[in-house]
Amino acid sequence: MMNLSQDIHPLTDFKRNTSALLKRMKKTKRPLVLTVNGKAELVVQDAVSYQDMLERLERLELVAAIRQGLKDVEEGRVRDAREALEELGTKLGI
Repeated sequence: MMNLSQDIHPLTDFKRNTSALLKRMKKTKRPLVLTVNGKAELVVQDAVSYQDMLERLERLELVAAIRQGLKDVEEGRVRDAREALEELGTKLGI
C-alpha cells in the first residue's frame, strides 16, 4: 500500500536521488508518484512489483468474466453450444 508521506516526490528529487529511491522501491515494493509543479505526473514502480500487479489484474478480470458468465446462466442469457456453432457455420458457409 502506498505511503503518502514517503512515496510522493518531485521529479527533480527523483532525478537527483534516483539510486536511493530505486533501492527504496525494491525494498518496500511500493511505487513512487512523481510530481511536476505539485501535480502527479508519473508513477514509477519496480519491475517485479509491476509484473505481480499485472498478474493480479489478469486474475481479477478472469474472476469477473466467470461471475458474468454465471449471471448470464442464471438469467437465461445462454444458448446451446451446438446450436450456436451450427448457426455460425451456416452464416460462414461451412
